[in-house]
Amino acid sequence: MSTIPQEDVLVVPRKLLEQVGMFQGFSSEVERYLPILLDPTQTLWKPRAEAEDDPSFKQLIPYCVLSWRETDGRPQYFAYTRGGGQSEARLRAKRSVGIGGHIASTDGEHGDDASYEAGMQRELAEEVAIGGGFSSRCVGLINDDATAVGSVHLGIVHVFELEHPEVQSREAELIECGFESLEALLADRERFETWSQIALDAVAAGTLG
Repeated sequence: MSTIPQEDVLVVPRKLLEQVGMFQGFSSEVERYLPILLDPTQTLWKPRAEAEDDPSFKQLIPYCVLSWRETDGRPQYFAYTRGGGQSEARLRAKRSVGIGGHIASTDGEHGDDASYEAGMQRELAEEVAIGGGFSSRCVGLINDDATAVGSVHLGIVHVFELEHPEVQSREAELIECGFESLEALLADRERFETWSQIALDAVAAGTLG
């Protein structure tokens, strides 16, 4: 018998998302979706191994975009490359502008918004060290049923506005880190994971502010 603890992750039934309104790509309708998706009567915990292969459920994933404004007001965005040892094989060697991961059952007792917030803060602290102050806000959601990864995940996008461009990787698999302009990131768009492409397109369109 395995001695490895089972990892349970926070999920919602796909049919719930369909009832609220299925979408493809980015949606800025936070108030429409989050109160329902984080309702503890709707969420549940599933073993991660099962959830990864079951598109009848969506794993809720905080997706944190770190930004900083230069003195002229132009925004810069933190980007990195996922190394070859990345646990999710489908994302290896891809660039990303999102920090985050699964909400685990150890992050909270009820699977509600408190558990979600605790999980987001844990994931952020595990992956990067932010120097200086910042403010954060939830700006939308990402859904991508066109890929195998996206079919079992639902991204909740948060923008962290940093006072200083001081971010250090705490993960060996987060490499080539740094802040870049939107124009530079879009010029390299094809190297980014799908969610990051969706997020960058939304920033360019003015819907992810």
